[in-house]
Amino acid sequence: MSSETAVASTVNLKPGDTAPDFSAESTDGSRISLDQFKNKSNVILYFYPEDMTSGCTIEAQKFRDDRDKFKAANTAILGVSLDDRAKHEAFTKKDNLNFPLLADVDSRICNAYGVPVNPANRHPARWTFLIGKDGKIKQTYRSVDPKTHSEQLLRDIANVR
Repeated sequence: MSSETAVASTVNLKPGDTAPDFSAESTDGSRISLDQFKNKSNVILYFYPEDMTSGCTIEAQKFRDDRDKFKAANTAILGVSLDDRAKHEAFTKKDNLNFPLLADVDSRICNAYGVPVNPANRHPARWTFLIGKDGKIKQTYRSVDPKTHSEQLLRDIANVR
């Protein structure tokens, strides 16, 4: 395996599995954990390679633009990358993002969810987990188009029970 190849994980979460809890620093400096959403709202936990890059910006802007629809569907949006809080703050400010980005600088969240991380550039794969209010994974997305992913999730949330 070359250093350019993403490191595969032995974790293989699927619908019906309990989503691993986590706690991470968010854009505003507060700590966010999955547990704080349990029995309150669904969660979109989306992993992306890097702040302020083309595909990641498009994806974040789509989530930003659709946030009211997600809110109406009782669904929180949490973005996760290995970037630090300062870079998340700059990205949030530049693109007027209206949801928290989580700094997974030590890869703990990526590891817990089995998200591959490229060791050459420390970029996680673009994966998403739709988590229900019950804390169970409802859907996994391991092939994501940043331009249409938000719409896809809005359609799928309608079927979350």
